[in-house]
This record gives sequence, C-alpha cells and structure tokens, in this order.
Amino acid sequence: MTDCKFANEAQVIDFARCHSGVFDPAERLQVEEIGDGNINFVYRVFADDGNSVIIKQALPYVRIIGEGWPLSQDRIRIEAEALMLEGEYCPDLVPQVYHFDAERCAIIMEDIGALENLRHALVARAELPKLASHLGRFCAETLFHTSDLYLDAHRKKEMVARFINPDLCKITEDLFFWDPYCDHERNNINPELRDEAEGLWHDEPLKLEVARLKQRFLTSAEALLHGDLHSGSVFVDAGATRVIDAEFAFFGPIAFDVGSMIGNLLLDYAGQTELAGEAAERDAYRDWLLDAVREFWNTFAQRFGDLMSSSTADPTLKLPAYRETYLAELLSQSLGFAGTELIRRTVGLAPVLDLEAIEDPRARARAEALALRIGRTLILERDRLNGIDAAIERIRQI
Repeated sequence: MTDCKFANEAQVIDFARCHSGVFDPAERLQVEEIGDGNINFVYRVFADDGNSVIIKQALPYVRIIGEGWPLSQDRIRIEAEALMLEGEYCPDLVPQVYHFDAERCAIIMEDIGALENLRHALVARAELPKLASHLGRFCAETLFHTSDLYLDAHRKKEMVARFINPDLCKITEDLFFWDPYCDHERNNINPELRDEAEGLWHDEPLKLEVARLKQRFLTSAEALLHGDLHSGSVFVDAGATRVIDAEFAFFGPIAFDVGSMIGNLLLDYAGQTELAGEAAERDAYRDWLLDAVREFWNTFAQRFGDLMSSSTADPTLKLPAYRETYLAELLSQSLGFAGTELIRRTVGLAPVLDLEAIEDPRARARAEALALRIGRTLILERDRLNGIDAAIERIRQI
C-alpha cells in the first residue's frame, strides 16, 4: 500500500489536465473537495466555462478513521473496471470513466453534479417518473451480462478472480449480517427505539434467517454486483439516472443488488410516515414508492427474463420452466436482502436521511419501528410472498 495522496491543489489540477482529455492546455482550472468522503477523497476540477471532471482517489486507509483502519487500495481499480463494464451495457446510467491511474490510485470521471442525490430527492418527495425503470434496466443488464447465464466458463472465472474484494466485502458482512443483531459498539440506535433494537438481539427465528442470507452472500458468486446499491449511490433528475460508487463490486448473489435497491425505497416509505409536510402529500408519495418498487422489479424481471431467452447459450439454463423458477427464487432472495438493508440502516453504523431528517426522536422512533417491522417481515416471510404484488400488499398491511 502507498500513500499517494495529492500534496496540493496544483497536483490535482495537473492530473486532471494531463489525463482527462477534457480541458484545453491553457485553460485556467480550479479545484474543490466535494462529498462526505467517508472512505475516499473526491475532488471536482472545473474551468471558468463550467467544463469539469471528478477525481476520486483511494488511500490505504478509511479516510474518516485514518491509518487505524487500513483498507486495500485495489478498491479503486475494482471501481474503475466495474464502472467501465457497467458502461458497456448501460452507458446512459453510469458516469463515463476518462482515465484510471494505478500509481495514483485515482479515477477521473464525468461530473454528474447537475443531478441530485437520490436520497435527498426521495426525502424531498421529488417526482422521478423514470427512476424505477432505469434502475430495473441497470440491474438486469449489468447482472445478466456478468453471470454464468451469459459468460462462458473461462471468462466468468477469470472475472471472479479479478474482482476479489475481501476488505470491502468484510465491511458488508459485518454491517448487514452481524452488527444489528447484537449489542455492537458500531450500532447507532435512537434511545427511543432501544427496546425494539434489543428485541433483534434475542429474535432467534430472525437471526436464523439472517444467517441463511449471509451464507448466500458469502458463497454465491453469481454475477458482478455493484455491491453498494443504495439511494446515496444514485444521482437523478426527472429524466436521468446515474449510478456511482462501485468500489464494493464483487461477484456475489444477484439478489443482493436487487434487494438493496428495494430496501432503500422502503426506507423512504417508512420515513415518509413522519417526515415534514402535509399528511396527504406524504401518503401519496408512499403510494408512489410502492409503485416504484413494483415497477423496478417488473422492469428488472422482464428484461432479465428476455435476456435469458435470447442470450443464454447453455440449453440447460435456457428452459422456459427454469427461467420462471429462477426469477421466482430471485424475488424471494431479493426480499430477504431488502429486509437486511432496512434493519441495518435503522439501527446500524450507517443511518440514512430518510429517517434521520425526522427531528423529533419519538416521531423518528415510530418511523424506525416501521422500518424494522417491514425488514423483519420480508426476511421471515420471503419464501411465502408469491410475487411482487403479494409482497407490496403485505407491506401495506404492516
């Protein structure tokens, strides 16, 4: 590992000027550090005319902790290659990568700053008519084309080896499948929710099902996942969607990406019960969120199924009956992983604005308790919810 951090703004500007192909040699450039930057350093380099790029640099440790939490810098290579692969199949849904520099552990990519972070857009109840279909297509295209359903055996195994990502996978393993189910020091629990959180630690049927989901996460190298597909990793406006931050990418269970996205829409569904605004407006947006879950899954399943029919070479895996069974099992697994996302974001290390923006602790606890109930239900009942409509109706009942 090397500490290759840019020493000053001049180095950042010079890096962008030399390697992006975006700026004229004589153009005056400026730089600003942007984003919350929990793990990496992120810079925006821009010219007077508004032309700009983003530079993301990985250091050999977690930025907000320092050298006390070392982290492999190979994550930035993984992110660059994952973004470029995703760009082959969904060029309109990811930022363009202009340059990756292994020595500097840095990526130069398209600036999508004109778009809004999806988490903030959902909290503000933005109208996003294209969101669900865009994300469904993103998941279908990227996950199918990196799976055994499409790749030959040699290419698939070469790719699995290239995207081994143990440091970041370990973070996911702990935050999703361990911390929320014990009295862990990393947990972030609203005191008004303490009893419900402690209930998770003694819920043996739930912990058994979480263990089953963890085993699948650990052992099912089905496709190249984004690995961190939550609302904070998506930027949007009414007609555009971009998925960023693929540093957690690895070969894992397809349902994990799909479920993570469903879980984030449902986190906002829970939060909207207590967020500011008129009750009728909040209720209408909650209805839209459930419709978005349905459209996301249906878009994904339709496109993924079409690709299985048209582009799967193995005749064993191309059977229509297998396709139907595969997608039904995939929905069940996705609902389970959605449940783990709901729970870990409610009581774990990384809380979300959908809940945190509720200022009154008691009101926030009511929304958080709903998120926990939805999460628990999806995990425990995932095999009995036959279809996305049944799942949505069950969520409405909670």
